[in-house]
Amino acid sequence: MRYAGLIKDDVNNGDGVGLTLFTQFCPHHCRGCQNPETWSKTGGLEYTNSVYNDIINYFMEHKYATRLTLSGGDPICSPDITQPLCKKIKEIRPDVKIWLYTGYIFENIKDNPILEYIDVMVDGPFIMEQRDITLRFRGSANQRIIDVQESIKKGETILYGQQ
Repeated sequence: MRYAGLIKDDVNNGDGVGLTLFTQFCPHHCRGCQNPETWSKTGGLEYTNSVYNDIINYFMEHKYATRLTLSGGDPICSPDITQPLCKKIKEIRPDVKIWLYTGYIFENIKDNPILEYIDVMVDGPFIMEQRDITLRFRGSANQRIIDVQESIKKGETILYGQQ
């Protein structure tokens, strides 16, 4: 299993302070991608028990950290890393909000098991022609910020902050 990197005490990839895990591998290959080095399955770093424990310990030791963000690459393509990590975070710190950035469209992956743990999803591929640097937490106008748990509960896509 591979990952591309970590940012602790991150304030850029979701609400609040947290940790962002960049997964390795993305099949979308969006033109203008900010992380093309994450596209390859063989790039990045080895994801070991030590890395997993470092993330868990970060949330145990830093109560001010209230967000885990999964970015990439595409975290949907790394379920062996992301699902156990999300499950453990929700067990030890149910107050932590989990954000997921994916090039997939929510409606097309709404049955994916990881969504049980995801609070907020930024969905859709980055589209260079719709790039907008004024948008909060996303790179192009086609991308949506979705309240995953409300969407699952109501059976329709609910945008984050609009329930």
